[in-house]
Amino acid sequence: MRDLVTCIIALWAFTSIAQNKQLIYGVEEIPQSLLLNPGGKAPQRMHFGIPFLSHLHVNGGASGVSVYDIFGKSNVDINTRIRNKIFEMENTDFFTATEQLELINFGWRAKNDIFFSGGIYQEFDFVFYFPKDLAILAWEGNRDYLDYEFDLGEVSTTGDFMTVFHFGTNKQITDKLTVGARAKLYSSMISYRSTNNTGTFVTRLGDGSVNIYEHTVQNANVTVETSGFASLRDLDGASQVTNEILGRAFFGGNIGLGLDLGATYDITNNLTASASVLDLGTIFHSNDVESYQASGTYTLDGIELIFPPLVDGQGTLPYYDDLEDEIEREIPIDTLTNSYTQMRPLKINGGLTYKFGRIVGKGGECDCRNPGGSIDRNQSVGIQLYSIFRPKAPQTAATAFYYRRFTDYLSAKATYTVDPYSSSNVGLGLVADIGKFNFYIAADNLLRYGNLAKAKSLSLQLGFNIKFDEE
Repeated sequence: MRDLVTCIIALWAFTSIAQNKQLIYGVEEIPQSLLLNPGGKAPQRMHFGIPFLSHLHVNGGASGVSVYDIFGKSNVDINTRIRNKIFEMENTDFFTATEQLELINFGWRAKNDIFFSGGIYQEFDFVFYFPKDLAILAWEGNRDYLDYEFDLGEVSTTGDFMTVFHFGTNKQITDKLTVGARAKLYSSMISYRSTNNTGTFVTRLGDGSVNIYEHTVQNANVTVETSGFASLRDLDGASQVTNEILGRAFFGGNIGLGLDLGATYDITNNLTASASVLDLGTIFHSNDVESYQASGTYTLDGIELIFPPLVDGQGTLPYYDDLEDEIEREIPIDTLTNSYTQMRPLKINGGLTYKFGRIVGKGGECDCRNPGGSIDRNQSVGIQLYSIFRPKAPQTAATAFYYRRFTDYLSAKATYTVDPYSSSNVGLGLVADIGKFNFYIAADNLLRYGNLAKAKSLSLQLGFNIKFDEE
């Protein structure tokens, strides 16, 4: 079991991913910024993304551990390092994984000055909270933890793999206010969740009639809900599984509905505020649904020795095997096929931007499409806030940024972000408009690129679009 804990920590450290896109939020030159704020400003007349290349986003982080913490060069034994991390981390530490690949993206401005945009993207989203009590039990055993109630409710995790179809509208209502909304249709290919679990495991001194120790599972209620997994068991080989999953991408899975809302308001010619609410929606899981539930209370006093910690993964496994077999007999796992609904993880963005420097744009000293609003200048500074609602608590981030347009064809945005992963996350994004060709690339945690193993989060975004500006 120690080997299992080591592998899990290593996997978390290497593959954890998160969702904040602070580097492209509010960057009007990037068409995909409308996906972060449907009420953002859209200066282009029309755009369309190069299929499968218009937006790729991978972004990784773990709030409590890095690869270097476990596998970096050190005089400390690796088992000691793992143990130290287990006790340093809290049950609120988390590991997440999110990836987005845009298949299609397009947008155009109608004669009534409404900007329409839409597209399709594939998304993977995963979160796992660190179950500290169970990690201690697996690593240390319960010999030194008499009367300590190990919390089974620390198990909290969700995962989704889906396709998202979306269509939005964006309209400048007044000289100062722009608003937008985006409707979404979710096609879930695979999903699971296990949240709001309860129960404890405790070892106490018994009355001595059978065994001096009693091992008790108290008020257990642990549930894992899944959709899209059960039918995969009957398939033969990875190719069949892949084909089955991809076949659900276009309305072949479980369907859901969602809504994005956003707005941008020019407080003065130099000061602009923006905000958005994303993925206000629900997925209805009714196809290929299978859930597993274990509940009850049981006291085990038939094993003569208390469970010691594992040593090199050998010698004491029968005790754990006996406990597992006994619990499975007395607290059976029920398999259910009931439908369930799942709220999407709600995301909130907000920003405040102050523009300065030389005036830019074809309007010269004014913006002829927006005479009473802000004036485009080649530099700006500001702050951004981000929050995503997760099973235990919202995960938040705060960003300070500096933006500069060097020429009509090249601009950049630098960010400094404080989030649960780090208080020294420096990022940089570049946008190039060469003729009608639009390209952008953005990465964060640049201070860690000398040794990526020390980074608790990494991010990369890039995309290629064809864009037609206002004439």
